[in-house]
Amino acid sequence: MPTLRPIQPRSEQPALPDTAVRPRGQPADTQKFRVEVRPSAIDGLGAFAGEAIPARHKIGEIRGESVSTAEAHRRARAAARDTGRIFMIALSERRAMDATASTDPLRYANHACVPNMVLKVQQGRVAFYALRDIAQGEELTAAYGETHHGGRLACRCGAPGCKGRL
Repeated sequence: MPTLRPIQPRSEQPALPDTAVRPRGQPADTQKFRVEVRPSAIDGLGAFAGEAIPARHKIGEIRGESVSTAEAHRRARAAARDTGRIFMIALSERRAMDATASTDPLRYANHACVPNMVLKVQQGRVAFYALRDIAQGEELTAAYGETHHGGRLACRCGAPGCKGRL
């Protein structure tokens, strides 16, 4: 008969090495580098590098609910009326990700005309990669591309050569 051991509270459990198998039912950590959320000079809250990030490395991912693009547009209009904050990412012409309920810190990455990371959609997953070396404490930014704003929202990234609108 196997011996039974008491379950340790999570705070007392030893950290698993990166090569260890994670316990069943526990989602993988989508962040490869530490990312902090704090007030941004660009807009509202922003995502900031909690440690130095080398160029071309995956920083992390955003998870969210997969919805149709029609539902994403409906939710975006409702969010714009209610809170002004929209966390939608187009995955394809038919699907989008609603990251409104996500706890992933990269959802707070603001737009910049000269970004330091790129957003890549691969197999329905949304990942961010460093375009260049990023210093600890630097705000993490991405070029949003086409948005539901259709050029009506002023860009506040402050980059040289800023396009001025989203």
